Order: sequence, then C-alpha cells, then structure tokens
Amino acid sequence: MAEFYELLGVPRDADTEDIKKAYRKLAMKYHPDRNSESDAEEKFKEVTEAYEVLRDAEKRSLYDRFGEAGLKRGAGSGSGQGGFDFADAFDVFMREFGGFGDLFGGRQGGTGRTRRGSDLKIRAKVSLEDAARGVERTARVKILDPCERCAGSGAEPGSGIERCGTCAGAGEVRQVQRSMLGQFVSVRPCPSCGGAGEIVSEACRDCRGDGRIRTDRVVKLEVPPGVSTDDYLKMSGRGNAGPAGGPRGDILVLVEVDEDKRFQRSGDDLVYTLAVTMSQAALGARLEIPTIIDGAAMLEVPAGIQSGQALRLRERGMPRLRGSGRGDLIVRVLVWTPTDVTREEREILERLAEIERKPPLPDTEEPGFWERVKRAFTA
Repeated sequence: MAEFYELLGVPRDADTEDIKKAYRKLAMKYHPDRNSESDAEEKFKEVTEAYEVLRDAEKRSLYDRFGEAGLKRGAGSGSGQGGFDFADAFDVFMREFGGFGDLFGGRQGGTGRTRRGSDLKIRAKVSLEDAARGVERTARVKILDPCERCAGSGAEPGSGIERCGTCAGAGEVRQVQRSMLGQFVSVRPCPSCGGAGEIVSEACRDCRGDGRIRTDRVVKLEVPPGVSTDDYLKMSGRGNAGPAGGPRGDILVLVEVDEDKRFQRSGDDLVYTLAVTMSQAALGARLEIPTIIDGAAMLEVPAGIQSGQALRLRERGMPRLRGSGRGDLIVRVLVWTPTDVTREEREILERLAEIERKPPLPDTEEPGFWERVKRAFTA
C-alpha cells in the first residue's frame, strides 16, 4: 500500500481540515456506486483507511513515528487484528457524508434495522515487569448486550417487524421545494423509522425496541509481553451488541506502562544505573544486579572502568512485541564518591593522594581515556 500522506495527496504537515477536504474529494471519486472501475473499491478502502489514521491525533503520531508497523503494534497481538475492510471504510464514509445518501441511490437507507455495535475503549495500566512477562487483567465495563426478552429483535414476543409505512422501507423521505431558481429535492432520514426502513409493531417492553440492554460485565484482558505505553490491543467482536440483533463492535484497550524505579526503558532495551566505589572501579569487581524477568544476574565490572561508561548484557531487556528475542540490559556505571569519610578512610585516602598518579591530560599519551569519557557523557 502507498504511504498514507501520498494516498491523500497532502503534505506531512497538513492540518486536520486539509486532510478532511482531501479525503472527501477522493472518497467521492472512488466510491463504488459512482465509479465502475475494477479497482475503485480497493482505492476507496485505501484512502478511507489513510484518512481514519491521519484524522486521529494518537494514530497519526504512531504512524509518523513508526509507520504502519506502529499501527499494527497498537492493534494487538493476535487477539483480533482483523485489518481495515470495506465495511469499515463504508462506516467511515457514512459518518462523514451522513446527509448525502441520495448521491448513491439511497444506499444509506434501506439497510434494515440491524447495525454493527459501537466500540468500547478502556485503559489497562500495568507495571514494567508485567509488560515484560505478559499479564491477564480484568476490567468492569458497562456494555450493551442483546435483550433476552426479545432475543435482540426489539419486538415484543408475539409481535412482528413491519415495513415502515412512511418511507415504504426506503429509510428516507424526500421533500420537493420550489423557488425562483428551480426545483430542489432534499433527502432526510425517515422520522418514523429513524432511517431503518422497518418498525416493530409492538416494541419490547424491556429494551423499548432497541434490542439491547445495558449491563455491567467483567472482561478479561490479555496483555502480551513487550507492550509499551500507548499500544492498542483490539479485541474483535467483544464490544457493544448492535441494535436489532446487529453484530458486536470491538473492545479497544489502550495500554499504559508504569515507570520502574530501577530501569529506564529505551525501546526494547532497559537501562540500569549501577553505583560502584572508587576501589571497585579501579580494581574491578563482580557485582549482583537486578533484571526485569530473570532475577539477579552477576556482572563483571572491569578494572579501570570510568564513571558513565556502559556495559551491556545481551537478551536481558524487554521481549520484542512483534518479533523474537529480547532487547538488552544496558548498565551505566556511576563511580560513587563518599561525602562523609571515617578517620581510617581519610588516612588511607591521604596516603593514596601522596602516591597516586595524576589523570592524563587531553592530547597526551592516553587519548583513549578522553574518548571514553566523551562517549560516556554524550551517550
């Protein structure tokens, strides 16, 4: 698929209004009811998907930073990443052109009372360790379920569903107005059936004809290993039931990963700051450090390490969400200087001061030292 900005023909710094204008023009051009070319439906779907991403600030930010891969990360981890199909594109189109059904032979009306249910959006807050291991969470949500009394039809048991007498099943009514400039025809949803084209002869007394009842439910969320803040998990077919027995929408879970006092995250890598004494830095040491999943690990600190220098433990970072393996654990060494020394320590340090060598100056016999310092403090 072409790049989203190219599909809409807008620059990367285009504002929302320009993006919307570009989409409306292209959607009218490629809509299958107006364009009989064999690839019109696919082009219509592509420009609509591009618009749906770029009009949303969060999705656009993910796309600008990571491309389509970022959007796929946000879609989830096998828990329902179904892609963007023509039905989704048509829903977006009808949202944007809701008042122009007459342009396409009345397609907006006459679709019946059944509609797809709306999506539910919830947040899942997890610790960094849970994000590394993967975790199951539960959330209590208010959701629309099919009415048990009428089995989702909206009709009182024993009654039926009839074609609307006002619009004759078209779902819309037309009004002709005459003026000095000629005759104008306006089209609007039928006031009797709300655009459905059908009405129930007797509305269900529990759901009042909607076919749905609002209930509280506990849903289980499966957070996969490797998620990051602002990743989306999509649970297809788990959202609100559609009216009159329509299919369910989705549950969209926005993940928020808490900060960890021990580690800083950099993509799939983790950064840990290790404080060492002057003697450990000079002589080297074998020290125990924490990891995010594997418990304590032993780290060999080489003799002569400088403050700010980094050591790397391979495959001890975060799991890769959409790939195999793990990132690394990067250990930044900080040489700790005591601020309150004992009498014995002072005596030893004073003795050391008498015999220790001075640090090298730049451009002298040890240029490698200053290069290491430069790298440590600019990394």
